[in-house]
Amino acid sequence: MESPATYLMQLVLFLSFMFLLMQCSLERELRSVVEMRTLDVALTLQASKPFHFAESSLNYEQQQQQKRGSFRLNLVHRDANTSPFRLQNATRQQLLKQRLIRDEARVKWISTPIHRLQASESSHLQSSSSRSSAEGLASPVLSGLSFGSAEYFVRLGVGTPAKPIYMVIDTGSDVPWLQCKPCRRCYDQNDPIFDPKQSSSYQQLKCTSQQCRQLTMRACQDKQCMYEIFYGDGSFTAGNLAMETFSVGDSAVERVAFGCGHDNEGLFVGAGGLLGLGAGALSFSSQASASRFSYCLIDRESGALNSSSALIFGNASIPAGARFTRLLRNQKHATYYYVALTGISVGGLRLPIRAEAFRLSASGGGGVIIDSGTSVTRLAAPAYYLLRNAFRQGTRHLPAASGFSLFDTCYDFSRVKSVDVPTVAFHFAGAIDLQLQANNYLLPVDDSGTFCFAFAGTSLNISIIGNIQQQGTRIAIDGQARRVAFIPQECG
Repeated sequence: MESPATYLMQLVLFLSFMFLLMQCSLERELRSVVEMRTLDVALTLQASKPFHFAESSLNYEQQQQQKRGSFRLNLVHRDANTSPFRLQNATRQQLLKQRLIRDEARVKWISTPIHRLQASESSHLQSSSSRSSAEGLASPVLSGLSFGSAEYFVRLGVGTPAKPIYMVIDTGSDVPWLQCKPCRRCYDQNDPIFDPKQSSSYQQLKCTSQQCRQLTMRACQDKQCMYEIFYGDGSFTAGNLAMETFSVGDSAVERVAFGCGHDNEGLFVGAGGLLGLGAGALSFSSQASASRFSYCLIDRESGALNSSSALIFGNASIPAGARFTRLLRNQKHATYYYVALTGISVGGLRLPIRAEAFRLSASGGGGVIIDSGTSVTRLAAPAYYLLRNAFRQGTRHLPAASGFSLFDTCYDFSRVKSVDVPTVAFHFAGAIDLQLQANNYLLPVDDSGTFCFAFAGTSLNISIIGNIQQQGTRIAIDGQARRVAFIPQECG
């Protein structure tokens, strides 16, 4: 009879053999990947070159056109010659390094239990309904890299008469806010700073108002409601909570609660403020009685003259035939849009990711959110390593390059015009799949042909689908029905 020690040794050897057999089987499957996408290296590098847009493409009044009951403005890329947010003489590598630094700060901010919206008796605070029922209203989404950790802009009219102002869109924030006169401290912005005294529809909110009570914390000064919003990079805005009219073309949303910021500091360069599109009661989409809205983020590398897109509110925002997956509720973080991500595929092969990697716990931890202000998708570390290793296995024949910042998987494409790479797809509850384009997961990090796999692992308690992976796909959110649709190639 065999001794217990001998039996245990045989069991260990058997389990080791089975593990190696499974690993070899997976590697064989990956080597025989049949689902591939072509990355046009030359076109991607060329697309970042600045193109000249006619001055009229920035004209707020003249570029309105009606489409499916919505008002639409032409979109202008941040790097176009006429873009008000274009950074002069900055290389691709410099822009990316700065963006990734801001991105990391935003991810830490999102994962912090108490964040974003706070009103308190701080020095910043002490220093200082009818709604539209239109079928839909739309405004363009403007790609930018210089406004804190948020990167896409719309142009709205604010006040009566309306003054056109660029604002950042952010699905990870609720309260809209603008810089307002008089300024105690204000950063430079492209448009004139909003002056409440010049608007007949401006109205300050009192501490007893319902909107003030909806703030996470609130402060009062002379019976007026005061707000303060902090960001992960140390930026902040503080001032009065007020009501104002926001408009796009002939459509107006009246009595929108917003922060009129008299004390604003940080990386808020260029735009006049932020348009919160989160799931909370004080977000612009909630206040506009437009529980349905959609957006499509243009490729930040795109310089094509016909690049256009819109942020659309109302029934016209969701294309016919859209297929939805459910949004999950997190009572601890009601602002965010949580999705039921069930898996990821590489080259058509579903990865063996454990369900708990993406599960939203009863205590509010974990889960997966869609965020317009985060650039790089962050995945729970075990899921990321499986994704990265599978992609590496499918690209073993490609020339490798050194890592860049948080990217640990990079390639040298300096000698090729195009390259075939494995497909990458997200899978959601309800059998909804999002097939990514090659430029959604291979990002140029310099002008010489170095591309990196645009995902990262995180040890934080949340996974985030960032805007690089969202580019080129219309994200349609139906807040009332708690569902979201992904419509590829619907940015026109």
